[in-house]
Amino acid sequence: MKIGIISDLHIGYERFSQDAYLQAKEALERAASMADALIIPGDVFDKRAPKPETMAEAINIFRALSRRQWDAKVVSFTSKPGADNSAYTDVPIVAISGTHERTAEGKENALRLLSLAGLLVDTSEATTVLQMGDEKVAVFGLGGVSEERVKEKLDELAPKPVAGAFNIFMFHQSTYELLPFSSEFIHYDDLPTGFDLYVNGHIHSRVEAYVHSKRLLIPGSTVLTQLKEGEQESKGFIVFDTKTGDYSFERINSRPFVARHIKIDEATPKSLMSACEVGIEGIISVCEAKPIIKLYLEGTIKGGFSASDMPFRSLSIKYSATAFLDIDSSGLRNTEVDRNIQELREGKIGELSIRELGMSMLGAKLRDAKFDPNIDFQELFNILAEPTSKEKLLIEALEYISKKTVQ
Repeated sequence: MKIGIISDLHIGYERFSQDAYLQAKEALERAASMADALIIPGDVFDKRAPKPETMAEAINIFRALSRRQWDAKVVSFTSKPGADNSAYTDVPIVAISGTHERTAEGKENALRLLSLAGLLVDTSEATTVLQMGDEKVAVFGLGGVSEERVKEKLDELAPKPVAGAFNIFMFHQSTYELLPFSSEFIHYDDLPTGFDLYVNGHIHSRVEAYVHSKRLLIPGSTVLTQLKEGEQESKGFIVFDTKTGDYSFERINSRPFVARHIKIDEATPKSLMSACEVGIEGIISVCEAKPIIKLYLEGTIKGGFSASDMPFRSLSIKYSATAFLDIDSSGLRNTEVDRNIQELREGKIGELSIRELGMSMLGAKLRDAKFDPNIDFQELFNILAEPTSKEKLLIEALEYISKKTVQ
């Protein structure tokens, strides 16, 4: 059986809503023309509560797919005890909810509504068995759950392969091997054993790895949402052959995304504008469609200027018709600010320490106020600067001033 794997469609994503719809539609329709069944590992929608027009877009896509003459059929659906296991369609489109569709436990979500309408099978926390001729494919799905609960959920569900079937474990989670940023992320070893193929969503770039000596496939998203450098690759879907174990990645028409690092030292508004223009126009000249461009600016800002002086808004306005522009200026450093910060860390401003500067300012203020010249402002400063309670500090300072005044 050939299985089309399409993930992270994010229908309804606001910034590139038309891209999300058209690219999801192309991926699903082309995959349906090449495969016997489709599986979707999460995030069909971008929002937990999609707008009515977004729901209409998704319904139109899946309704057309559900009316195709499919050779494979859904023959059984098994969920947790007590759930209704009879209400499912035989249309071989099997999906799970993602993190963007997750709702409070017991609440319906947008994907579940498509399932209730008979347009696909929501196999979150359930096993769906597909059959074509004598061949069976079983898909166990774990919808996206919070990172701190995923191990608990796996223990609770205890997923098991179905005898006599090609078994797929489909999930939607961060994994530590791919994103080693949190101890709460699950490891490959935490995933259940005995499955023939592991399929994950959530990660927006394409990945092939191995879990328990079996292949793990991540097709990546069909639309750009995160503007990360790893998403510059082509968007598309996977077609996997359960008989041979081979697969292919099929590209779809997607908006080009280019990330570019621009290094500039002693930047002025004019020189920064010029450097960005050269980079942007070089990208636009080789792109057939209006590209998404992310500029990473790195270097220093010339003394006398600050980040707020840089022409970021002017660049966005200038290229608004020819590119979607995103500028990351976190790599631009202001040398004067850096120096001031360093001096503060060292307890210095200019050639004076902060303590010396404070002492000098106190002396000047006392002289301006014509305080008794017997008051040693340095000794008074030391009293005021001593870490102690406010009441004790005030008493000691007043006692010192009174004593010196009497003298």
